[in-house]
Amino acid sequence: MGTATLIFLIIGALGIVIAAVAVLGGDLLDLGDGFVSTELLASLVGGFGFSAAVVNELTGDALGIAAVVFIAIVAAIPLALLASYLVKRMSNMRTDATPTRADLVGTRGVVVTPIPAGGFGEVRVRIGGQPVKLSARAERPVPLGTKVVVTSAVSDTSVIVQEVPEQ
Repeated sequence: MGTATLIFLIIGALGIVIAAVAVLGGDLLDLGDGFVSTELLASLVGGFGFSAAVVNELTGDALGIAAVVFIAIVAAIPLALLASYLVKRMSNMRTDATPTRADLVGTRGVVVTPIPAGGFGEVRVRIGGQPVKLSARAERPVPLGTKVVVTSAVSDTSVIVQEVPEQ
């Protein structure tokens, strides 16, 4: 491995460092009011460095540094644009609303830790298709495995339940 290849690998590694900054610091290195994002900069630097290292190793000294740099730039620009497009798409992706305390009321579940008189037990309910275990109180003791419905939410993790009558 030649000196030029080592320099290009260091430039590629710098792209990885910039990508880590993008993950940890968000838009810390954004330029021009978001025109050049940190992700775009990371993919451009990394794509250039690693592409140049590959081309330089495959061709040796046959092309010369100027040609290697040109080929690396031509390879890095589409990579950077693709990365920027994908980041933008993921950043604007729609998601479901975050469940709130009000969403707990009316959900059905099952007792997973018996609820004693005047004390707390635990129930498992499904919110947004995900099982959630909550602390629970009831007017009277409720045994393990009993089906219940949430009648009110005291907090985001604590509810008041009542037994669902058997039909």
